[in-house]
Amino acid sequence: MFSIFAPPLRERKPDVLILAEHFVQKYAAEYGKQIKRISTPAIDMLTSYHWPGNVRELENAIMRSILVCDENVIHGHHLPPTLQTAEASNTVTEGSLANLVAAFERDLIEDSLKTAGGSRAKAARLLQTTERILGYRIRQYGIDSRRFRR
Repeated sequence: MFSIFAPPLRERKPDVLILAEHFVQKYAAEYGKQIKRISTPAIDMLTSYHWPGNVRELENAIMRSILVCDENVIHGHHLPPTLQTAEASNTVTEGSLANLVAAFERDLIEDSLKTAGGSRAKAARLLQTTERILGYRIRQYGIDSRRFRR
């Protein structure tokens, strides 16, 4: 008999995303949901958390997110409350309200462009806005929508 050492999940940050995507596919299929991916801010929350419960805790967090998600993308508000608290996830935000709102808006625009495969028209429909307003915001934030093309 021999022992195998597996470091805790908190020491394997790249594995968090791979495991999370696996659990999204598994539980989306199991519960009949059309969830395609995890948003960038939610990924940041997952990777910054310290995972005291290791892989089982991650699996439970994703399963819970699948159950409460009513969209095709898991966002931060779908994650368990322990991951949403800035202190628990070690992601305390500092800055003005305007800067934080702008960062959130930029993340939403990038997520919609990813989902839409770089199409501004589709991204605008996803965000329930006009292509003109979206184009203005894309220029304002310096987003290169071509990098999201499939």
